[in-house]
Amino acid sequence: MPICVAVPHETVSGERRVALVPAVAEQLAKQGVEILLQAGAGAAAFYRDDEYTSARLTDDRTELLGAADILLTVQPLDEDAIGQLREGSIVIGFLHPHEHPERIAQMRERNITSFAVELIPRLSRAQSMDALSSQASIAGYKAALMAASRTARFFPMLTTAAGTIRPAKVLVIGVGVAGLQAIATARRLGAMVEAYDVRPETREQVESLGAKFVDVQVKAEGSGGYARELTEEEKQQEVAVLAEHVIQADAIISTAAVPGRPAPCIISADMVDRMKHGAVIIDLAAESGGNCELTVPGEAFGHERVMIYGPLNVPAMLPVHASEMYAKNLYNFLSLIIRDGKLDPDWDDEIVASSVLTHAGEIRHEPTRKAVEAAS
Repeated sequence: MPICVAVPHETVSGERRVALVPAVAEQLAKQGVEILLQAGAGAAAFYRDDEYTSARLTDDRTELLGAADILLTVQPLDEDAIGQLREGSIVIGFLHPHEHPERIAQMRERNITSFAVELIPRLSRAQSMDALSSQASIAGYKAALMAASRTARFFPMLTTAAGTIRPAKVLVIGVGVAGLQAIATARRLGAMVEAYDVRPETREQVESLGAKFVDVQVKAEGSGGYARELTEEEKQQEVAVLAEHVIQADAIISTAAVPGRPAPCIISADMVDRMKHGAVIIDLAAESGGNCELTVPGEAFGHERVMIYGPLNVPAMLPVHASEMYAKNLYNFLSLIIRDGKLDPDWDDEIVASSVLTHAGEIRHEPTRKAVEAAS
């Protein structure tokens, strides 16, 4: 029998993406894979059921979960869904391994093999599978648009009959994929852009996009392309230099995050109190606590003269392209575990070995295993 790759309807509130788009489903079907889709799974992303010509549709979610050899998902499954999966099946998606230890333990107990796309290593040959990067680029782009629409000033320089209006100053904090896309988009909108990151090697990337790098003389290179947590002394030095740039900004886009830890608090309430009237902060780190001390996840509000917005699940705001990019990421990853129409994971492959979360009744990701054991 052919491998059954199943795609459920996402149930998390506000999630509009779908794990498989029609074009990618067709590519999978050509490899002899059976595609099983829950009816309406792509509706929130504007993909109609009748566009999935290579898939079999079902209204029965329980049937779909029980039939899946491989289940593709965007958000982590809840405990009820995990309980309906067939033992020995495979789940691939954003699994948030630092959260919900009870769900990870349940997948281990039910002998489910799970691959967390956020654990895919940042290797050159894994770029086509890097869902974190593809979705972060969307978040960075959208954040720049949010900043432009919420600030009380124009982004570009304008010459008008009433005189010349200077371009807005935008400060981007955190120069990962989201930060770089925010820089590029803000520059295209005509703003003057500064950017800051604790990793000094990002200076070249910032300057290549036409922005100015804010150097606070702190080096915090970490593993996997991420920054490490700063010491208290480094934090004080960072704050002293960065504060002057914060209070001069018309818009701030913050993206700084440390995997598995709360987002570093970089913008204090005191800094916000000293910012320009009509300025705006778009805090993309809101889901892990926020880079601004005053951020309220999911809410936009005015604090004195400044608008602060901590949007959640920003990629889902552009569901068509977000779904398309994510589906291609999953398709490329599947090439490592499906060969000639059969399940054949290459466990010696660094990408497969690094991204597996649970397999054969074990939690293979060491930090997650320790977290689950601590929770239990």
